Amino acid sequence: MFADVGTPSGGRVRTWTTGPSGTGPPVLLLHGWPQTSAAWHLVAPALARTRAVVCADLPGYGDSPLPADADVAVSGKRTMAADLVAVMAELGHARFAVAGHDRGARVGYRLALDHPDRVTALAVMDIIPTLDVAERVDVAFARAAWHWFLLAQPVDLPERLLAADSDALLGRGLHVCAPDALAAYREAWSRPEVRHGMCQDYRAGWDVDVETDRADRGVRTIDCPTLVLWGEHGPLGRAPDVMDVWRRWAPAAQGIVLPCGHFVPEERPDDVAAAILALLAA
Repeated sequence: MFADVGTPSGGRVRTWTTGPSGTGPPVLLLHGWPQTSAAWHLVAPALARTRAVVCADLPGYGDSPLPADADVAVSGKRTMAADLVAVMAELGHARFAVAGHDRGARVGYRLALDHPDRVTALAVMDIIPTLDVAERVDVAFARAAWHWFLLAQPVDLPERLLAADSDALLGRGLHVCAPDALAAYREAWSRPEVRHGMCQDYRAGWDVDVETDRADRGVRTIDCPTLVLWGEHGPLGRAPDVMDVWRRWAPAAQGIVLPCGHFVPEERPDDVAAAILALLAA
């Protein structure tokens, strides 16, 4: 079932829901860049056997348009989190678990920090928190994660570059995705408002989210059950301290390394679904 729900920031979020209700708190699934909620097409059915599952296009992505003339703060993870709390409430879910990959995981941990009364459990996939990323930027990171810097450039330079050859700039690494999912991503990023929304997300990462994290790190922690998943062949596979970093934010967090690259939900969907279900049962 699809729904378009207005948000406090003035935008709209597209969701699709599957699975039974009344079997415990639902699960909100949040995708990464440059994707849409279609990223969960292999995970959601397994979760939906026992849980209500809500998949959302992040604000600015897919069919979730930003407000007209929105400033960069609207794409900050604090505002996205507040918008998604309101969306879930409109759908009838006062409390819910969150699982996020990539950019969706950044919204997910902000949801758990800012709304601990709403989030029952948290799973984050293939990230460390934004402030910790910023503090360890080096030449190797800049070369591998070039899009962090390109997309964050002022309006409208990156938007014009994306319009010139979207597939070349946005399709890197997506060969692991199913053809139908990749077609959904391509349809979304063919639209100028989505390309702009992606850029606003990355601008907010540097301009808003780093400072939000800085104010919280060492001051507030995530107390709900927390799971960290990452791919051994992805960017975190080279980091020896993933769980040390996360336990500064979520002291009881548990970690699982999977034999895959960055696109964890699409490369290892059965493992991801099993891990989320085990987290929810804890």
